[in-house]
Amino acid sequence: MKQLLYNPNEFSYSPVFLSISILYIMPAPQIICDLVEQFERNIETYKRAQNETQVRREFIDPFFSELGWDMDNSKTKAAPQYQDVIHEDQLKISGSMKAPDYAFRIGGQRKFYVEAKKPSVWVKDDPAPALQVRTYAWNAKLDLSIVTDFEEFAVYECSSRPKRGDKPSVGRINYYTYKDYLEKWDEIAGIFSKDAVIQGSFDKYAAGSKGKRGTQTVDKAFLAEIENWRELLAKNFAKNNKITEEELKFATQRTLDRIIFLRICEARRIEEEGKLQEAVSGTNAYKNLFSLFQAADNRYNSGLFYFRKGDKAHTSESELDTITPKLKLDDKILKEIIGGLYYPSPYLFDVIPADILGQVYEQFLGKVIRMTSGGMVKIEEKPEVRKAGGVYYTPTYIVDYIVKNTVGKMLEEEKKEKPSLKILDPACGSGSFLLGAYNYLLHWYLGKHSKNAASLLKQKNSPIYEITSPSTGTPREGRGEGGGIYALTTSERKRILLEHIYGVDIDEQAVEVAKLNLMLKCLEGEAGTNLKLSVERILPDLSDNIKCGNSLIGPDFSDGLFSGEDKKINPFDWNAEFSGIMKKGGFDVVVGNPPYGKEAAKMGSNYFKEHFHVSEYQLNIYNLFVEQGYNLLRNEGSLGFIIPSAWVASKYDEIFRKYLYENTHIREMVIAPKQAFVEATVETCIVIVDKKRSGTSFKVQRWDVEPRKSYEILISDIAPANNHNFPIYSNVENIRLIRIIKEGKHKLSDYAQVSWGIKVYQKGKGRPKQEGFESNKRIFHSSTKTKKSQRLLLGGSNVGRYSLSLPDVYVDYGEWLAEPRTPDWFTGERLVVREVTSNGKINAAYVNNDFVFSNSVDGIRVIDKRVNIKAILGILNSKLIGFYLLNTSANAFKGAFPKVLLQDLRDLPLP
Repeated sequence: MKQLLYNPNEFSYSPVFLSISILYIMPAPQIICDLVEQFERNIETYKRAQNETQVRREFIDPFFSELGWDMDNSKTKAAPQYQDVIHEDQLKISGSMKAPDYAFRIGGQRKFYVEAKKPSVWVKDDPAPALQVRTYAWNAKLDLSIVTDFEEFAVYECSSRPKRGDKPSVGRINYYTYKDYLEKWDEIAGIFSKDAVIQGSFDKYAAGSKGKRGTQTVDKAFLAEIENWRELLAKNFAKNNKITEEELKFATQRTLDRIIFLRICEARRIEEEGKLQEAVSGTNAYKNLFSLFQAADNRYNSGLFYFRKGDKAHTSESELDTITPKLKLDDKILKEIIGGLYYPSPYLFDVIPADILGQVYEQFLGKVIRMTSGGMVKIEEKPEVRKAGGVYYTPTYIVDYIVKNTVGKMLEEEKKEKPSLKILDPACGSGSFLLGAYNYLLHWYLGKHSKNAASLLKQKNSPIYEITSPSTGTPREGRGEGGGIYALTTSERKRILLEHIYGVDIDEQAVEVAKLNLMLKCLEGEAGTNLKLSVERILPDLSDNIKCGNSLIGPDFSDGLFSGEDKKINPFDWNAEFSGIMKKGGFDVVVGNPPYGKEAAKMGSNYFKEHFHVSEYQLNIYNLFVEQGYNLLRNEGSLGFIIPSAWVASKYDEIFRKYLYENTHIREMVIAPKQAFVEATVETCIVIVDKKRSGTSFKVQRWDVEPRKSYEILISDIAPANNHNFPIYSNVENIRLIRIIKEGKHKLSDYAQVSWGIKVYQKGKGRPKQEGFESNKRIFHSSTKTKKSQRLLLGGSNVGRYSLSLPDVYVDYGEWLAEPRTPDWFTGERLVVREVTSNGKINAAYVNNDFVFSNSVDGIRVIDKRVNIKAILGILNSKLIGFYLLNTSANAFKGAFPKVLLQDLRDLPLP
């Protein structure tokens, strides 16, 4: 008999947990007391029993029911995609089927798994259940999961990569026995009750459990794998074949995509398990592997496999692959790559969500293969990625929100049995928004068809079929009114994809990956039996839906209208490429995360000035995408983008604001959480607009503050006299006060000049050496002055509110500086303002010494002799101006570094 030796001091609780649990102080419910008593009374019987199902029904189901979960959907009667609990989520490990007994969900999104065991299992000391649940959760990118037999209840943190041989204690962050349920019910409910999950306590607890060194989530781990495989393939293709750089890029990407696609098909029982592994087990691995590719060409109608010229199944002959069939590849390379896709590899390809694969590929596409003149292969960041500081994929919750409020809104108003909705992402990348829209449509159609199952199943080509398997685990399944369980047929999933989803991207590799991700989504959850009975080719050809081109530049382009070294022009003719849609007025919905950056806009500035209303000085490329996306909408269509938020008050975006104000009906704006894009500092907002729909106000949601806020903004508050600034950081009461403050006719620029300081670089740092620029003339020195041209440098850290700390750093000052400023800025009476603010408040100080100040400091010189400079100092540091800044400037909220910019200062109101 197993003994439970429980030491209450073995596990410590984080401050996050303790603060959460206070919210849920409660005695154990009577049902839990009864369950504990029943288990105690019959413990010997239960421990001898070999029936896991009995334990689940008698103890685990009622346990979680008391935590507020609708275990059998009898209370909420939710649509299949929104049920609280999915039982026996089907997974496969090492060729044998396993089933995490429960997947607990909120709004259709998995939050945690529970793996149930019979009481004879040693939950605390057996490594197998722990490894099993951690593997499930890691692949699904879930933070926490549970193993329980009711007698024991073990909580695991699951962001760390599971490894064969891990002890059962690895990742375990909490542990209870059934005797603890009475005393510690409030702790358990404070994390795992449905209310706790909805209110965010679960996520806060999970976040407090992270932070261990070496943590590698499934997306980062798989990204590292495929980046390594790309390098291995590219170098080996180059070594064994006479090949151009473009051919090398194509062959490497396409081969990798095919391998991953077929491995996922195996994991989902669409292909026979282990065929890839078998193909490379002996010699002539590439030849044998290519035989599988050719067989896949017969089976799947997609550009991924396309070798036969004149194949009527394909609509685009331009995608014919004449390159990879002729190539050679070493056996060793293929064995290493394909071996990494099978057990003991931790990847479960039938459980990794499609959006996670999309995020991996988004990062993957940030690098490109280059060949040197000597034939060497290098993997480098793309220039545009390097300039932007990396690739930042759109978080799933933002994709879902935009899709729900554009596509979902349209479908709510749709009366047709088969709507003709056309959805576009004009900068689709690897397809995250297209996947989100497709997923929404699949759920919508499934719910609609399930209600009419009785009549639809009698039709010859029914869009649904009835599932006889006891599993209800996949999100594709729907329960009809009569209790039957249904799924969309392959033909229906293909039809939905082809009729509704469209995308364009300038990057050819991104286009191919977007197609791959959509094809995988088309097959997601498919039962192998259903597909094997199908005579038709399984996958759609997406060449008419997802296309490569420059969404902003049309066929009237000429070279004289474009400048820059990296000319990715590739003009795109919307009327020709999507003629049927454009003849009917355009797309119903445009969604996406358009690229940001001023460099791309500069290169085509001449063309853009001729073709876009929003083109102006300091143009950012996303401005153009908003206007283009709006132009591509039909009347009554909707656009939903996530873009940087600085435009709402920036001096350089007035024409853009005016365009939105005069042409669109703004329905909603959401200020996204700070650093919504992980590892990116840009602050963003969601903008949802409708075409030619009237409205006098729009809704603003603030996700960047706790608790979240929501309020209405009147269109009339976007005053042309105030540069069309969008007052989205203010609620109605604050807007009234701001309006009163603005009634004065004067601002700081009427009385004073404002300038930022000099750009200073340390030796070996800052911008790269170029003609006319010598970095050694910007060397920082110690407090000892060594030559006449040096002056003390005042930096942002030296400037406080009404106070200065004496600088101890000298810098060379003279005409050689990039932007030297005139000497009179650094002598006499002036104010200095630290660029970074404190909770929106300005830090300004008076100075009358000969200090040079850096570009992290702004200088103010009074030009009106009637004005006392210290009076202005008092106004700048006042609570009133801090309040004004927080409610008018997007820059005041910029993540870790909220700022007051030059234009913010110049426009500050003064009496």
